[in-house]
Amino acid sequence: MSHGAAQKPATASRSENLRGIVTIPGDKSISHRSFMFGGLASGETRITGLLEGEDVINTGRAMSAMGAKIRKDGDTWIIQGTGNGALLAPEAPLDFGNAGTGCRLTMGLVGVYDFSSTFIGDASLTARPMGRVLNPLREMGVQVTAAAGDRLPVTLKGPKTPAPITYRVPMASAQVKSAVLLAGLNTPGITTVIEPVMTRDHTEKMLAGFGAALSVETDTAGVRTIRLEGRGKLTGQVIAVPGDPSSTAFPLVAALLVPGSDITIRNVLMNPTRTGLILTLQEMGAKIDILDPRLAGGEDVADLRVRHSELSGVTVPEDRAPSMIDEYPVLAIAAALAKGETVMQGLEELRVKESDRLSAVANGLKLNGIECVEGEASLTVKGRPDGKSYGTPQGEAVKTHLDHRIAMSFLVLGLASEHPVTVDDATMIATSFPEFMDLMTGLGAKITLAA
Repeated sequence: MSHGAAQKPATASRSENLRGIVTIPGDKSISHRSFMFGGLASGETRITGLLEGEDVINTGRAMSAMGAKIRKDGDTWIIQGTGNGALLAPEAPLDFGNAGTGCRLTMGLVGVYDFSSTFIGDASLTARPMGRVLNPLREMGVQVTAAAGDRLPVTLKGPKTPAPITYRVPMASAQVKSAVLLAGLNTPGITTVIEPVMTRDHTEKMLAGFGAALSVETDTAGVRTIRLEGRGKLTGQVIAVPGDPSSTAFPLVAALLVPGSDITIRNVLMNPTRTGLILTLQEMGAKIDILDPRLAGGEDVADLRVRHSELSGVTVPEDRAPSMIDEYPVLAIAAALAKGETVMQGLEELRVKESDRLSAVANGLKLNGIECVEGEASLTVKGRPDGKSYGTPQGEAVKTHLDHRIAMSFLVLGLASEHPVTVDDATMIATSFPEFMDLMTGLGAKITLAA
């Protein structure tokens, strides 16, 4: 979403019989990393299935500003990388818009270089804390200049020779883990990251695929130790990006909630660190068939057949949070139309997403007549399967706070509520899922944008 774009409300109305076969845009996490690692590697990287949302494109622009040559030929993105350790100083601030992943990972990648780089973003990103990434960079010798609270704008100046560190990640965050590993790429010696709770492991898998000297050990308590040998050679690769499970969540939950629905979603990433939502919905009674499970580019993928289901509330195990942290907003929508209570715990990370997602979800639910209790790191939702009396009061709209997942989640709610649901803005959906409106209406969903 551009910094000054005008808001465009959208309204979803009760629908029925969602039908069709769809392919979800490429996984956002893998797309960001494809641009970054391709831009850093020696030789050519070719990428198909890349998510062309604004967040990922901003990462591509940043890599171009530091010397990578990136072009698109038909459906394929072709990158000529700089070679590891050979990024150039950007001539202007790197603008990441709304992209927290792109911003934090690039801080790790470039922060240890012996030049200055400045990071900026939109109002939402500027409000998000960066200290979790900046602190380990400081330990490696990086000079940090930041706004109050370690927020954007941030300027980094690397030392002559960065120091390798052993860093125990203090929270379950793939972004922090990845930023430290990427800083280790241009640091002599061994950089070690200790991860008490496993998070999405795309960085480790992809770095190994590009040729990094990297090892992963898991002890009996499940603590992972990742060691990366710095200043090695990365070599360009061919990458086919599978469908994003976080984007898949929206048509998937819609099909479960809308009577008469039967849809198939093709080529979905099924990495075990990303499938917490599917597991939780199946525990609630969801009819989700996993078809043709297969390997593609070292990742598990499958097709999903999803049919309308009668759901019942559950208590979601707290340790499942890292594998579905982006999916809690839409899980809350499923819970609102399930029988009984659904209890979600371990949600502190939702406080520091594109918005305070926990409060945004709770406030949106209450506005639409749904009973819920918001805790410091928990959310309890009391469901009503028929959606009776649910909907946004006339003249009011769910406040999305520039957050694409809040917008899409509440539009899904409107498809199964008695009354329509309106969100105050849908323009930022383009950051992660530009095809959302066309894909959903193509399945039969009644969603309209304000003129």
